[in-house]
Amino acid sequence: MQISAFLLLALTVTELVLLFVVIAFYLRLRKSEELIARMQTKQEEFLVKLRANAQLEQELVDSFERRQDELGRLDTQLTERVLILNKLLKQADEYARSPQFLRQIIITGHRQGKSVKELSKATGIGQDEVELIIDQSVS
Repeated sequence: MQISAFLLLALTVTELVLLFVVIAFYLRLRKSEELIARMQTKQEEFLVKLRANAQLEQELVDSFERRQDELGRLDTQLTERVLILNKLLKQADEYARSPQFLRQIIITGHRQGKSVKELSKATGIGQDEVELIIDQSVS
């Protein structure tokens, strides 16, 4: 009988140890499930942020393309305006060097009391020619 009591006690102790092992395993399993649930939540948040970043990146690329197109269009307009301004400058130079314009400058300057030397220097014409123009305008 003693052996059977000893075996019964050994089985009971073994059962208790196994019960504690099962409980410990169950608690660890619950913690692991909670950890997995938290990781899934974090992963979903990460994916949402990743999608938002991808969308922002696409918007930046689109904005950059639009700005590049706008810069190309502005560059074309600027080039056209440079050509027009160069043409106008050339016409202005031609007009400024025209005999009629220089004559008008000399006559106006003479009426304002400027000397022949000053008028010659301003127009790039010799003093003799300036005096001749002035003499022709007076007569």
